Amino acid sequence: MDGTLTAAFWGVSMLFVLTPGVDWAYAIAAGRHRGGVYPAVTGMLAGHLTATLLVAAGVAAILASSEVAMTALTIAGSLYLIWLGITALRHPAATDVETRAAPVDHARLFTKGIGVSLLNPKVFLLFLALLPQFTAQAAIWPTGVQIIMLGALHVGNCAIVYFAVGHGARTILSTRPRAAKIVGILSGIVMIGLGIALVIEKALTAIH
Repeated sequence: MDGTLTAAFWGVSMLFVLTPGVDWAYAIAAGRHRGGVYPAVTGMLAGHLTATLLVAAGVAAILASSEVAMTALTIAGSLYLIWLGITALRHPAATDVETRAAPVDHARLFTKGIGVSLLNPKVFLLFLALLPQFTAQAAIWPTGVQIIMLGALHVGNCAIVYFAVGHGARTILSTRPRAAKIVGILSGIVMIGLGIALVIEKALTAIH
């Protein structure tokens, strides 16, 4: 692989990862629960890795070329985000130490994490537009392998930032139950807002 292209991709990838969005909101929400950061973040990373493999296999290009498929993905992703947001609003952080220390369902957090990243149509479109631009035709490795390696690099960036965000939230909020409850509510509002925004954006695109 071309070292210059790889370094350039790393910088662009990190800029995207450092931009707060639904991934940040979910990592922060998971940080409100003891032991919740690891399964939540690894779920999101698994979703990003799956999206990378789909791009490398050409499946994402097929999805992007189908208006019906992208509309269905957008609706599914929007409804999922709205559901996560409503769940966060219905079950804000506990206000007592005993309840906050209670064990959480790791499998459920992991599965939700996959959905957060994999059902987001912007992830597919971003990967589809971004990853091929940093591959080298003259490289020894096939383009598909280069895309997978770049995707793995992006997943590494995500891991660094999302774990830092989640554990940072856990450290700050574990001794501040009132703040934890406020953050939980805000995270829910953000996820609902992003879900609604996806639908509105898709509707405006269809009109034009």
